Amino acid sequence: MTSSGEKGQTHSDIPDKILQKVSAFPSMPKAAVKLRALISEEDVSINEIEKILRHDPGLAANVLRLANSAFFGLSTKVSTLKNAVMLLGIRRFSKIAVGACMNKTMDTAVEGYGLSPGQLWLHSIAVSTTAEALAKNRKLPETNDFFTPALLHDLGKLVLGKFVKAQQPKINDLVADGVPLIIAEKEVLKTDHAEIGALILSKWSFPEDLIHAVRWHHYPEGLESSNLHPEIVYLANLMCQTSEDGKSAEEALDMPYSSVLDRLGIEPEQYKVFADKARNWMKKLSDSLTFD
Repeated sequence: MTSSGEKGQTHSDIPDKILQKVSAFPSMPKAAVKLRALISEEDVSINEIEKILRHDPGLAANVLRLANSAFFGLSTKVSTLKNAVMLLGIRRFSKIAVGACMNKTMDTAVEGYGLSPGQLWLHSIAVSTTAEALAKNRKLPETNDFFTPALLHDLGKLVLGKFVKAQQPKINDLVADGVPLIIAEKEVLKTDHAEIGALILSKWSFPEDLIHAVRWHHYPEGLESSNLHPEIVYLANLMCQTSEDGKSAEEALDMPYSSVLDRLGIEPEQYKVFADKARNWMKKLSDSLTFD
């Protein structure tokens, strides 16, 4: 559990080289910025969305490929943006388009975390859609954006990857002693990917509640929040973890903090059922979608 002292620490504890990488991190793709702005508006037309996407034919094609993936379960394949919007609805389609926009930023190997090209992005899409489904299941306000912070929760790994790789022996030694990876990361690097992700979102001028959701997506139980963004992102991320070392999904499934389940009114057995669904969704996405 994180202490109040950790939450009050300043960024001066973070090594300068890491902060320099945060400062140099690219801006959010312009198309994603425009699409996010549209999602927050009450009246959005397909013409406005098409206007954004038509400037990047490759992006438009990737949006359709993502919408057509088995992951989203459309009953029929769509060949135009208009058809996709009719079947998915403008707001859900816009969120899918934001996810496709982030492909260019996140579709890369992440050294230090053992992620091959595409893995970070695929995991992020699965977590964002699981978060949205979980929020809907819990009847949380649709005006709250759970999709975006879930999509960007691991963005900090793109900055920290090379630093993790450089300090891999020290981090591995701590993990071998039973220290959770996120804590070992913090111990060795004086920061972790959640904190760095939050700094990137601050650089992108994101709302505070979404920044907090990314910052505390590993430790929501110690954060007082009224909108449940950190809790939802935390659970969705946990549900979409892949099994390792030959473990079955059941064996690999870590149970979340009971305080988080209590806040959301979820029983442990309900969580396991939902987690099983989330992993099936993620497998469908991985099996059916490959970007060139």
